[in-house]
Amino acid sequence: MNLFVDEHSIVRRIWGKADTILFIFAGAAAEFALNKAVDWLYFTGKLPADPLARLFSTVAYSRQIIFSERDEALKAIDKINAIHKGVETARGSQIPDWAYRDVLFLLIDLSIRSYELLEKPLSITEKAEVFNVFYRVGKRMQLTDLPSDYQHYLQMRKEHLEHNLISSAFTADLYRQYEKHLGFARYQILRQAQLLTVPTQVSQQLPLGKIAWLWPVLKLYKAIKNLKPGKFLRDALLPAQYKIQIQGMDQAYALN
Repeated sequence: MNLFVDEHSIVRRIWGKADTILFIFAGAAAEFALNKAVDWLYFTGKLPADPLARLFSTVAYSRQIIFSERDEALKAIDKINAIHKGVETARGSQIPDWAYRDVLFLLIDLSIRSYELLEKPLSITEKAEVFNVFYRVGKRMQLTDLPSDYQHYLQMRKEHLEHNLISSAFTADLYRQYEKHLGFARYQILRQAQLLTVPTQVSQQLPLGKIAWLWPVLKLYKAIKNLKPGKFLRDALLPAQYKIQIQGMDQAYALN
């Protein structure tokens, strides 16, 4: 079987656990809100109408690529490109290449941050492996000016965080939508998960608070997460319509 990502890859371990994916999801929700190109996500109206569904679709495509055979993964990447081209045609302009790179860069960064937060530190070799997988995704998407290696990526990621983020009316609206769709209690947990996960350049521009009260709760969760109480706690934090999707991510990992 010719897989897009080797079955023993650290990337499969990261993206094969529902709790890790939830923290990646939380961090992406924060950074998407600040991206200078977020107006593109507003163009179709899908993001403000249901931001959770829009973000889950990004996660779903990422997992489809990571856990598929090579040919199927390439088809999934090509489908993403086709969707974006359709939006560009409808709007009559092009999504800037740096905006595509931003999404690719945040997925690399949040994959590493979320796994290290919930599991253990990764070696430089493992971090480079995460970079290499998403680099191949970027190459298939025909993105320009991609970093040549993990160290170059770290430099470019820093530059992107410094120049491509801004708190705008879109940011405020997205956070109102997050609270509306999650409810007050889950929204507070989302903000805490973001505070623990995102880079400093992101947290400084968002209403995430300063005190990470979720950290001691997370330490308890890490101790019991493989037991029934841990799974109950995780599932209780999700809106009902997403529980099956998240539970399925764990089940999918068990089959791979």
